[in-house]
Amino acid sequence: MNFTPMGKALIIVGLIIVAVGILLHFGPKIPFLGKLPGDVSIKREGFQFYFPLMTSIILSILISVIIYFIQKLKG
Repeated sequence: MNFTPMGKALIIVGLIIVAVGILLHFGPKIPFLGKLPGDVSIKREGFQFYFPLMTSIILSILISVIIYFIQKLKG
């Protein structure tokens, strides 16, 4: 039995978990994260709505670029 693909998958999943952990730990300390122009924030009496639209777009682009370079390194 060849466990090489499973080992690679476990390493990638582990790196993703570490990256998410670092982001959760240091996320509140990053000054611009979640406060970019384009993030929707509505505050009224007894009601608060927040949707980080621009932050989500930028994180999506960043993750896509990282995945692109990982794919380039693999093959």
